[in-house]
Amino acid sequence: MSFTVVIPARFASSRLPGKPLADIGGAPMIRHVYEQACKSRAGRVLVATDDERIEQACHGFGAEVLMTSRDHASGTDRLQEVVARLGLADDARVVNVQGDEPLIPPALINQVADALEEYREAAISTLCERIHEPAELFNPNVVKVVRDHDGYAHYFSRAPVPWSRADWQANKVPEQLPEGYQAWRHIGIYGYRASLLHRFVSWPPAPTELTESLEQLRALYQGERIHVSEAREPPPAGVDTREDLERVRQYLALKH
Repeated sequence: MSFTVVIPARFASSRLPGKPLADIGGAPMIRHVYEQACKSRAGRVLVATDDERIEQACHGFGAEVLMTSRDHASGTDRLQEVVARLGLADDARVVNVQGDEPLIPPALINQVADALEEYREAAISTLCERIHEPAELFNPNVVKVVRDHDGYAHYFSRAPVPWSRADWQANKVPEQLPEGYQAWRHIGIYGYRASLLHRFVSWPPAPTELTESLEQLRALYQGERIHVSEAREPPPAGVDTREDLERVRQYLALKH
């Protein structure tokens, strides 16, 4: 069964304004994201934006674009508007690919879509990878996830979880992780069942969500199940800063 990829793209960015239109190898970043998504098995790929400049750029390379409200508080709200306007069935699978992921592997897009087929109890699917470095574990910008034996999420946190009580007596970065210790970094690509998105936007923010500034905790708070698979290949970092942008430019220049 086919699925739909939606790429939310905003012009405003506190650290890198106009990010979706940043030039990478002669093409706007949003084009690179779109073309990577088109390499997946998605039956439909479209960009959702509230900015006419992004709309015009996308039309320039033949992408389908849907103009959405400027009033959305989050990308999930924008995604729900798209699903509603497209009239997708409740069991339709929708993959949210961020507009600042120009190197996103198509295999990861397929993976989150496939997980919704395999794990029928999940309303949301996402990915993770093993954490090996203490600095990454203790970095609050790196979101950690704790899962059960089937891969369903118990909790997401910016804190170093699980906490090794026997090894860490103070909240400071150790030189190495304890032997046998396992922690997982959350990778921010999501697959949704369309019905979940309609429920999600009706819920108020959860207390844990407000504390951690992690929107996915709203779904857990409401009793929804999120399946978290280990990524089949390492995901390249996205573009948050000008330094990230230069790194991607150099990578693609060498590749070509």
